[in-house]
Amino acid sequence: PHARTPHGDNHHRYRLPTYTRKMLSSRLLAPRLARVALQSSLPTLSTLSSSSSLSPSSSSSSPSLHRSLSTSPSALPSSANVVIVGGGVIGLSIAYHLSLLGVRDVVLLERDKLTSGTTWHAAGLMVTFGSLSHTSTEWRKYTKSLYETVLPEATGMSTGFKPCGFIELATDPNTLEEYRRIAAFNRYCGVDVRELTPGECLDRMPMLSVEGVLAGFEVPTDGRVNPYDAAMAFARAAKDNGVDVREGAKVKGLTVAESGFKNG
Repeated sequence: PHARTPHGDNHHRYRLPTYTRKMLSSRLLAPRLARVALQSSLPTLSTLSSSSSLSPSSSSSSPSLHRSLSTSPSALPSSANVVIVGGGVIGLSIAYHLSLLGVRDVVLLERDKLTSGTTWHAAGLMVTFGSLSHTSTEWRKYTKSLYETVLPEATGMSTGFKPCGFIELATDPNTLEEYRRIAAFNRYCGVDVRELTPGECLDRMPMLSVEGVLAGFEVPTDGRVNPYDAAMAFARAAKDNGVDVREGAKVKGLTVAESGFKNG
């Protein structure tokens, strides 16, 4: 479902699925795009160069490890079409998806190092089960494919995705009824949800206590990602698509102006 087209000499851009493009364009991005002026008095900062090596880690680690960034010092631009504040997985994902939508002149500012806030020690669960919203379920399915195939193929970097399986336990009748309703809807949306007996839950997780468990709801191919690796893959892909990613750029405030926001 992801059509690949050449981008640059050595990289590929992936086109978003039509459904996802519509959601991004109509619900999230279009109303929020505004020209943002950066103060020229900010100090010289280092930026990820397009030739820098962003090496994925083999396990969850602090942001000071497994990082190899060649720097190319340059002053911040005097203005940008879009400025993203924060270089965690959310900010980097926004940068990546803006670039896929064709938005140009995007700058991401991180006050310290990428992922140094809360991203690097997040749990990294990647779960498609659990929503009665079609939009939310499609987002989950898209995100899973993004971490599993799209980002690794686009960047050559692992996101640490491991389809180890996911089980949600129901321990009272009301929850069981709710999860059965959610499971039916998720199956309708294309998620492979399986209802398990307590014994089947124990088979999959021998350390589990099934006392009081009425049923389990499993998605065998759900799992987890390494948040640090996922964020760095977003950074690599965003940078390859022209996003200017800056570390050590602390934003001190935002001043609301008639024409939009200005860095204060």
